[in-house]
Amino acid sequence: MDVSKTIEREDGGASTASVRVAVVDDHEAVRLGLKAAFLDEGHDFVLAAGTVAELVEGLDGREVDVVVLDLSLGDGSLVTENVKVAQGLGAAVLVHSIADRVTLVREALAAGAAGVIPKASSMRTVITAAATVARGEVLNNLEWATAIDADRDFAKAQLGRREREILHLYASGLPLKLAAEKLGIGYSTAREYLDRIRVKYVEVGRPAPTKVDLLRRAVEDGILPGLDADGGDAR
Repeated sequence: MDVSKTIEREDGGASTASVRVAVVDDHEAVRLGLKAAFLDEGHDFVLAAGTVAELVEGLDGREVDVVVLDLSLGDGSLVTENVKVAQGLGAAVLVHSIADRVTLVREALAAGAAGVIPKASSMRTVITAAATVARGEVLNNLEWATAIDADRDFAKAQLGRREREILHLYASGLPLKLAAEKLGIGYSTAREYLDRIRVKYVEVGRPAPTKVDLLRRAVEDGILPGLDADGGDAR
């Protein structure tokens, strides 16, 4: 990402390097407010969209350095999917979220979001955070890490090693039969593991009746590739 250009301010000083910004939020007031703030700071505001699908269509191949992304969009899209699509555009993803959506924040960070900034933050703080992640630098997420650790409503399902392996493969997209073959077990055994996994998620109040639900649970619990996929037996 080319963020080397420096902005000359009216007072003769230099501000943060200019970045190309897009915003995805389903509230028009938020989109307009962020657009005005980024432009006022001399950044290249490329697009404001209500959904990630609108973002992709509106950019039409144009590049952005950072996407400021709301977690919960009105189109019912999945957090993980939204983060991955935005990253696929070559952009860093800065999550812009209200403070009571800890589970979604955890999912966004697990999917690869570069940082999280509360919606209660000042515009200047949001702009600084966006420039930070656009440069590939680490955003201090200590506040959010603490909130996530303190979330007592989030309970991990205690999955055994084989259960984690099946969930890993199945949630990653393999048909259950192929996942079973890969692990050297029978289809019926794999089905039993999958049924057991679903029961365990129900027991901790996080039901996963569909494959998409299992994908989300695998992301949340760090079982998917690139996450904390420690294969130790949790039973």
